[in-house]
Amino acid sequence: MSLRIRLPEDLLRAALDTFDDPFFVVDDDWRFIYVNDQARSFLAQSRGRELTAGEIEGLHLREVIPEAVGIPFYERYHEAMETGEAVTAEEYYEPLNSWFEVRAYPSETGLSVYLRDVTERHRQGEPIQERERVLREMYEVTADTERSFTEQVDALLEIGCDVLKTEFATLSRIRGDDYEFEIVRTPDGSIQLGDEVPLSATNCERTAATERTLVLADVVRDAPDLAEKAGYTEWGIACYLGAPVIVDGEVYGTFCFYDREPRAEEFSEWEVTLVDLVSQWLSYELTHQRTQEQLKRKNAQLEEFASLVSHDLRNPLNILDGWLELAQQSGEADHFDRCYRAIDRMDVLINELLALARAGERITDLQTVELADLVEESWQTVATANATLTVDTEQTIRADVNGLRQLFENLFRNGMEHGTTASRARSDAAFHESSNGQSGFGDQTEHRTDRVCFTVGDLDDGFYVEDDGPGIPPEERERVFEVGYSTAQGGTGFGLSIVRQIADAHGWDVSVVDGRDGGARFEFTRIERIHPAPAG
Repeated sequence: MSLRIRLPEDLLRAALDTFDDPFFVVDDDWRFIYVNDQARSFLAQSRGRELTAGEIEGLHLREVIPEAVGIPFYERYHEAMETGEAVTAEEYYEPLNSWFEVRAYPSETGLSVYLRDVTERHRQGEPIQERERVLREMYEVTADTERSFTEQVDALLEIGCDVLKTEFATLSRIRGDDYEFEIVRTPDGSIQLGDEVPLSATNCERTAATERTLVLADVVRDAPDLAEKAGYTEWGIACYLGAPVIVDGEVYGTFCFYDREPRAEEFSEWEVTLVDLVSQWLSYELTHQRTQEQLKRKNAQLEEFASLVSHDLRNPLNILDGWLELAQQSGEADHFDRCYRAIDRMDVLINELLALARAGERITDLQTVELADLVEESWQTVATANATLTVDTEQTIRADVNGLRQLFENLFRNGMEHGTTASRARSDAAFHESSNGQSGFGDQTEHRTDRVCFTVGDLDDGFYVEDDGPGIPPEERERVFEVGYSTAQGGTGFGLSIVRQIADAHGWDVSVVDGRDGGARFEFTRIERIHPAPAG
């Protein structure tokens, strides 16, 4: 025997009216037979006017909520009525811009509906979903092996601009005092790939100096001293978020976002973390690229060495073998002298090969170098009896002392080898002319000289080494740096290859141009300078 207790209707209504959430009941004809106070308020908001419970009860569901017809709510109500089983749903209700959890309980006479507002829970979850979307999109970009590195970075800059709501984004390279835009996104094309500006004009100077992410929602408010830089006064950068990119333990450049308007709100922890994540990926990728390039260079170098050892060393070995056999047979001193010269030649080749191998190693231990002092020291170690040197620099730079000393020594030797060879060739030609009666011997001998004049001076972002020798024709200027290439009699062809290797190991650029007096001028640029060249 079961006992069923029926509460009086007015007592039941009173209990239901105490619910904090909307609750209503419709009969099997979908007409309201009861609404509690919360449901009445909910329906009144939907209609945009005040409604009493008496006005609602007796009306059809679609009369009170016509926009509900066809939406998931309405379909779930019908499902509950048709199956006789309770249903639960969570849906967005557009008229109120809210999310509701709906529970519908069918009975023989109708349907009881309970609503609970879960909008806040959805709003709290939206940022998480948005972050998941962004991270998934970033992963797809970085994992896409079909895209080039530049395309990947460009896509990451686009994602960052969308998340941070900034117009400008760049991956930039810092080279000494210069700031070079490597990959850029701008709304107006005001910045182009490869553009350079002084590092001191940028906010990135601080990012690089501290090796920490710089967060400025409002430059004037958050860092008044930076508002004095050209980045603010001329370019109008009013907000900035940038992180350093570290390659092989050194600052490569920055990954940054900025805008011409200050932000009303601070950059969130999530936004800062996002930029940090990408800067770390960039640091890894660029380090990996550099490692791969070094590996390729080493492999190519090994192939060159194998060729040089098998070819260049074999020749003096064959000479030594031949003259040694003659010397044993004849005992003549001249034959032994030729053997010694072959040995000396091999010794030079071996030393040059070792120097070439070491010159290609990445330099990590940089020191402060007074350029003028090191030039003078290098000059003293080279046989320069028939040459002069003018040093016109007061620069202090960061470099590997031993490598830079070898660079200068090789340039001085190369200039004297080619300069004296050309001078002798001119004098020999003059002698032959005089022998043919075309000019007097005495007139030409006064011009016969083996003296070569060198000058070391400053460039805006580096230095140059110049001689007054015969110069290098434009079509030969790239070939002179190739291993084994030489026009001087007895030259190994390694000297200028070593010069380029040392420059590359420092991250410098080297090029050959015409000297002021017609000779060769080697220019070294993109150099980290501590003390700048004097004006003028």
